[in-house]
Amino acid sequence: MNQSNAIGAAVAPGQTLARGAPAQQDGRAERFVEVIDVVKDFGSGTIAVDNVSLQVRKGEIFALLGSSGSGKSTLLRMLAGLETVSTGKILIDGEDLAAMPPYRRPVNMMFQSYALFPHMTVEGNVAFGLQQENTPKPELRERVAQVLELVQMSRYAKRKPHQLSGGQQQRVALARSLVKRPKVLLLDEPMSALDKQIRQRTQIEVVNIIESVGVTCIMVTHDQEEAMTMAHRLAVMSEGRIVQIGTPHEVYEFPNSRFSAEFIGSTNLFEGVIVEDEADHVYIESPALPARIYVGHGVSGTIGMGVAVSVRPERVALSRTQPEQNYNWAPATLTNLAYMGGYTLVHLVLDSGRKVVANVSSLALSELGPLEAESRLFISWSAGSGVVLVK
Repeated sequence: MNQSNAIGAAVAPGQTLARGAPAQQDGRAERFVEVIDVVKDFGSGTIAVDNVSLQVRKGEIFALLGSSGSGKSTLLRMLAGLETVSTGKILIDGEDLAAMPPYRRPVNMMFQSYALFPHMTVEGNVAFGLQQENTPKPELRERVAQVLELVQMSRYAKRKPHQLSGGQQQRVALARSLVKRPKVLLLDEPMSALDKQIRQRTQIEVVNIIESVGVTCIMVTHDQEEAMTMAHRLAVMSEGRIVQIGTPHEVYEFPNSRFSAEFIGSTNLFEGVIVEDEADHVYIESPALPARIYVGHGVSGTIGMGVAVSVRPERVALSRTQPEQNYNWAPATLTNLAYMGGYTLVHLVLDSGRKVVANVSSLALSELGPLEAESRLFISWSAGSGVVLVK
């Protein structure tokens, strides 16, 4: 490829924070929370959670990610004891929760609405759970003061919830959840009540607080960016089942199915058939492209098998001239430019009629020169940029 004419693209979502799960010392810490073959059947053929198994490490922030109806919230409610398990087991630190009522479980849940008592001060809201447990007053005052300092709300201790911003209310709700020192913190759509600008800043603040305390956290969200920013690992859920589990980087860069590829971020899918499959590469012919697709890894397939190749928009390079490589390229016509600030979404249509999106940094895009509708360009990508997905 002529590198002077090829323009790369912006960083993928989830790659801005290079955070890994805490190191573990023993097997129990690796499976601090265990969900084993769990089913939730509401009757009348409604199975909300369908034979789900997963393990969460001690000190890990784990996200359940899915659209409405995927079963993620039901699974969280079963952990909290707000829903009963139809079949299967849930264990925390080796202890089976089956016979344990919600108020005795070593968990605390922060609800989407925050559920603060409007007539109580910040201090009173945070202290409420400890008062219910008859915690001695000196210890209560000390723990409340510590947790308010942790979430940077000490100066607002005497205010009522209506005197706080949305972000401040969220911190109070987090403080109330942490003050009881649960083994597992459950977060239900923790940022949904905040506007985008505050939400992005608060995500990092909450992660820092949770990591400083060292509590194990399981959160539910439908927001991909939120899950990829906050979680050490995440589980993608659909129709009550887990589709894929991995780090944000693993799930984004190496989706294991078309659902994962299309649900996490966005992608360009090229349908085709395998024409050559070796240990270190595979060639695929696609009716959408004039050149073969070359992927730099083998697959467990057969010649002639139908597959799809996922190429993320930020992996698509643009050029004015035809690339020198004899694979992974096609001529295209620009149809629309969507300026997004730090990057631009370039919408194109191939000569075959296939629509493609490239995510390109706005600075790099300027190197191509003036662009307008109907501009002729070439798309291309490297051998390591595609992921083969079996249909």
